[in-house]
Amino acid sequence: MIKCHLSRLMGERKMKIADVARETGLHRNTITLLYDETAVRVDIDAIDKLCDLFGISVGELLERMPDNAN
Repeated sequence: MIKCHLSRLMGERKMKIADVARETGLHRNTITLLYDETAVRVDIDAIDKLCDLFGISVGELLERMPDNAN
């Protein structure tokens, strides 16, 4: 599974979804889906804009976690 660290990054900077939308030009729904980790697909441009905003690499925004298969 892919873990998105957007909520943590936003929390550390005390940013709201509206702030991120305004700064990046991304649609609020795109940000909400990533924040809630319910996104099924994400446009590469969206990832690029978020990485630019937070000054991070893709690996700091998205992380592959092992599935908890039993």
